[in-house]
Amino acid sequence: MKKLKRVLTAALCMGLAASLMSCGGKKEGGTSASSGDASSSVPSKHVVIQYMTTGNKPTNGATEKMLEKLNAILNEKCNAELQIYYIPWTDYLTNYNLTLAQMDGTVDLVGTATDWLDAWKNSKNGAFLALSEDMLKQYCPKTWASVSRDHWDMCKYNGDIYLIPEDNYAQWINHGFMYRGDFAKEAGLANGVHSWEDLTTYFRSVKKNHPELIPWDSDGTQAAQISGGYIASKGSFIPLDGINVYGMFGVNKNDLKKIYSPYLEGDELVNFAKLMKEWDTIGVWKKDVLNNTTSDNRSEMKLGQVAAEQHHTQTWYTDVCPRLNENIPGADCRFFWFGEESKTLTRMLITHGAMAISAGSKNPERALMVYDLIRNDKECYDLFNYGILGEQYVIDSNGYRDRPAGYTDDANGITTNYWWGRNDDLEIRDAKGAWAQYDEINKVYESVAIDYPYGQIVWDVDGINTQLENISDVQANYMNRIAFGKFDDAEKFVAEYRAALKKAGIESVIAEVQKQVDDFLAKN
Repeated sequence: MKKLKRVLTAALCMGLAASLMSCGGKKEGGTSASSGDASSSVPSKHVVIQYMTTGNKPTNGATEKMLEKLNAILNEKCNAELQIYYIPWTDYLTNYNLTLAQMDGTVDLVGTATDWLDAWKNSKNGAFLALSEDMLKQYCPKTWASVSRDHWDMCKYNGDIYLIPEDNYAQWINHGFMYRGDFAKEAGLANGVHSWEDLTTYFRSVKKNHPELIPWDSDGTQAAQISGGYIASKGSFIPLDGINVYGMFGVNKNDLKKIYSPYLEGDELVNFAKLMKEWDTIGVWKKDVLNNTTSDNRSEMKLGQVAAEQHHTQTWYTDVCPRLNENIPGADCRFFWFGEESKTLTRMLITHGAMAISAGSKNPERALMVYDLIRNDKECYDLFNYGILGEQYVIDSNGYRDRPAGYTDDANGITTNYWWGRNDDLEIRDAKGAWAQYDEINKVYESVAIDYPYGQIVWDVDGINTQLENISDVQANYMNRIAFGKFDDAEKFVAEYRAALKKAGIESVIAEVQKQVDDFLAKN
């Protein structure tokens, strides 16, 4: 695929270059901006481009220092400077959408996603600017040439392009449990944890052999991840993105046409509840887990103070695995991925991270020029992603990216949260990453993963918003208790929960989603 993509990119570039010999550039900022290169003709008017991203604003000054160097390059190449507008994690989705809705020019470049940041909703509501092919060719030429026609088509709503996909960056963010290989051997699991039953055996052993540890010091907020992970493992369930944040509606990987909710039917949820009751009895988490707001399980895992961490593959091989193995030699950090038992896994959506232009932007063309440089110009890319060479990173003898002596994230790290255009052609592997483990699990993933089946559907939920809100209320009332075993009888509690879902209107939601899938399949 990589070779084919490079051939297609080269062909597109040659075709674009040929067209530029006979076509003039569009006017922008008072001068001609050639469509051959966003920096080949520098606009005369200086502008400030605001890039909006989710995340807490850093306070150590390192990001601002990096931006000074980056902006010197951007000023030279497109007479623009970049500032970062942070949306803090507290109530992030509400504040993100409110900022976009203002349409007052506060932001220009907007990091977005179709599965967790309402990209299609904001496209539909007019918060994002429709991007014409001519506009992209002229002001974002390198990106335009590198993205395939199929991928551009996946970024369209009602025939117009609204998103620029992060489609040349390989990542796996499917969730699972990280655990210690040395503890697994103590539990008699020499080959590791490969099922939820194995995981239960592991936790029992940890409680017996390491009674000083809380096996998983959860803060009680992972109900959606672990319930969905169990259901994917035992029921081959693929949740649909963009219906609701809990991933309650989807298809079976063996029948991609029928919409259902395993939260409403089937045995998986009852069996999950029974297992979580068992985990609660074992003492996998603290007794007050649902009120446990002070734990930082990931930091504890890296220090060897707990026995498991729940998050996604990328967190495992880039952060937890190398840090735990460094701090506790012989810990042998491993990963049990949700869906492993049924081999249920979908590849990452190319719009899991994407860049959009705010419809309120006063300088959309220049915003595209800045994005094209950050995504494709190595000097800009390295600064924006890694920081200043010698201060945030150094290059080791293997060509990997390491930290300078005395470096700490708190004192020296930059925060740009650029998850909307990373580029494998320019990436520098982190020297601390567990790359051998990643390469091994990547082979497994590639052998079983399927493409997400409905990435091009923009769900119309206007007619079922009331039901979805009611369902969310039910989830808030029941699912944390189910996921952490805080009930008396699993079958009775799940039955009560399902009755509440029916009252909330879940059956009408399933019917409406099924209708939209049927319409999509009929047209395709």
